[in-house]
Amino acid sequence: MSAILPGLSAATTVPSGASADEVPSPCRKKCRIDEATGRCEGCLRTLDEIVRWRDMDSVARQAVWAAIRQRAADGPLR
Repeated sequence: MSAILPGLSAATTVPSGASADEVPSPCRKKCRIDEATGRCEGCLRTLDEIVRWRDMDSVARQAVWAAIRQRAADGPLR
C-alpha cells in the first residue's frame, strides 16, 4: 500500500462473496477534509464515501479501495 496510508495490509482486495465486514476500513483516524480536493487527508476518501461506508456492501467497499489506490498513485493531494 502507499506510504500515504501506512500500516495498512496490502490485502485490501478480498475474494468475491466476502462479507462487507471482511473489507477493512481505510480510516487512519487522521480525519480532515481538504477543501481543494474534497478528500480526507488521512484516508483519501471523499466525504460521501466516508458517510456511506457503513452501509456499503463488499463490492462497493472494494471499489472505494480501488479509487483510493488510484488517488494515492496520482500523487499528493494538491
